[in-house]
Amino acid sequence: MRGFFRGNADFRKTSTMEEQTAQLTSFDDLSLNDQVLKALKEFGYESPSPIQGAIIPYVLEGWDVIGQAQTGTGKTAAFSLPLLSNIDLAKTKKPQALILTPTRELAIQVAEAIHGYGRHLDGFRVTPIYGGQHFAPQLKQLQRGVHVIVGTPGRVMDHMRRQNLDLSELRCLVLDEADEMLRMGFIEDVDWIMEHTPEDRQVALFSATMPPQIRRIAQRHLKDPKEIVIQAKVKTAETIRQRYWMVSGLHKMDALTRILETEDMDAMIIFVRTKSATTVLVDKLESRGFAAGALNGDIPQAKRERTVEALKEGKIDILVATDVAARGLDVERISHVLNFDIPLDTESYVHRIGRTGRAGREGEAILFVAPREKRLLYSIEKATKRKIELMEMPSVKAINDKRVDRFKEKITEVLEAEDLEMFRDILEQFRIEKNVTSLEVAAALAKMVQGDEPLLMSEKLKKERLDGSDDRDRGRERREWGDDRRNDGRERRRSREDLPRRERRESRDREHDSKFQERPRKENALEPLAEGMERFRIEVGHVDQVKPGSIVGAITNEAGLDGKYIGRIAIFEDHSVVDLPEGMPKEILKILKKSWVAGKQLQMRRFKEKKSGGSGKRGT
Repeated sequence: MRGFFRGNADFRKTSTMEEQTAQLTSFDDLSLNDQVLKALKEFGYESPSPIQGAIIPYVLEGWDVIGQAQTGTGKTAAFSLPLLSNIDLAKTKKPQALILTPTRELAIQVAEAIHGYGRHLDGFRVTPIYGGQHFAPQLKQLQRGVHVIVGTPGRVMDHMRRQNLDLSELRCLVLDEADEMLRMGFIEDVDWIMEHTPEDRQVALFSATMPPQIRRIAQRHLKDPKEIVIQAKVKTAETIRQRYWMVSGLHKMDALTRILETEDMDAMIIFVRTKSATTVLVDKLESRGFAAGALNGDIPQAKRERTVEALKEGKIDILVATDVAARGLDVERISHVLNFDIPLDTESYVHRIGRTGRAGREGEAILFVAPREKRLLYSIEKATKRKIELMEMPSVKAINDKRVDRFKEKITEVLEAEDLEMFRDILEQFRIEKNVTSLEVAAALAKMVQGDEPLLMSEKLKKERLDGSDDRDRGRERREWGDDRRNDGRERRRSREDLPRRERRESRDREHDSKFQERPRKENALEPLAEGMERFRIEVGHVDQVKPGSIVGAITNEAGLDGKYIGRIAIFEDHSVVDLPEGMPKEILKILKKSWVAGKQLQMRRFKEKKSGGSGKRGT
């Protein structure tokens, strides 16, 4: 077990692990790979967070570890950085590290983070594997060879059973958000996976809470683990109003433009993740008529000072910055902070929005969240103990009203400040010669000034995502289907760990107050639908050895729907029937249709019950 990470003999000779951890002030103090440190500096990371400073030395030493900390405290880097520092890049045939996560969104986020940290490691490969995606592209990646796999338990287990995934040379196993996997019904899958990994592999277990079932998993599979408990100490100023908007990709720029045109603001800082993004976004803002400047780690100190001074003096109104470049920045006129890219940890979010609302002043913080980043939003809310409200994206009418007001203000300013006598004479002469009204002349001049850029936003934009319709639906979906996912500490399942394995599985299959009707003989014998529920057919059954817990796990994982909203499940020989809340969004049903359970796609469709006297058609 101690062979995966290189020994740090000097570390042990100079001080105890606890003393050394307390002395850490920089990532340079850790024995991390130089190429990994280079990537960290490019990301703007300067010093380890508490959990990183505590965990990394133990993991580098080869110890099994238990990290108890909330999401958003930097635990992804805590296990990723030492893992990357000691990976054997020459070996790609079989994975050396496996990271299990409860959801596909988290799997993607962790894989992206690891890819970023390892960007300078020659030939390094990491791939996420999760349900809801066809096996073929994942199988292709596995056959090509990878160093690190990030996956959800169900899909990892499916690949293992199909013999697509060989873990015989696995050296490190990470369980990320173990309590969430327990809550979603995956813990027995995790147990099965761990039983099929080499005994000498290293294990790192992370969990926000430590319920008895997780403690038993640790006792069964971890060897003499070092346990670290980190209490998150993050808070945001009460004077800062926090809002979010669900938007991603190319739509972000249009959303930002709408906000800038309608918010009553003095100055704004926009935070992005990369240095290059600062200059790209400034160029786009300037092309749309906004006065903006960039601030990143590559900008010389003299230019940085000029940019900050320009912001203070009102020569520019928008500063686009990275985290590291904006640290210590205190400009009184900053009324708004906008997170163009959502931060990957809570502490960064708190530092970012702390640029406004200083010294008791009121401030506004706006967060752009892509649909797959909803977990990061929940983590920020949980850690800061503040509800972030869904903002109403300005309508086309509101934007046009603002544009007209600004247009009128410009006319007023010119009338009050300029000598217009010569122009009056010329225009009066023109009016008489052409026999047109003064109003028509003024309108023609206004068109000349406006140019090809239309003054008013087209009503056609109401059909786009940014009119708020799609995204407000997503927001309602988040409130209706997702809020209870944040109640990590609430136990909704009784412990089954003291029962024999077979009885534990049967107990799991009878969860949710006996909702599951496992072996009805005929479809017309199904129990009546509960009020507010809708019935669906899925193409997995007893022949596939599927259990209700697996169906529940797939739906909660893929749809983000809390298990308590799932109704009765009836399993037949070659298919099953599941009751879900009425009005499930089409996007969610589309995802579930393509999701995989027990090696088969669900192919979910609406169910039409057979009439007792004859055959009935099933809905699609």
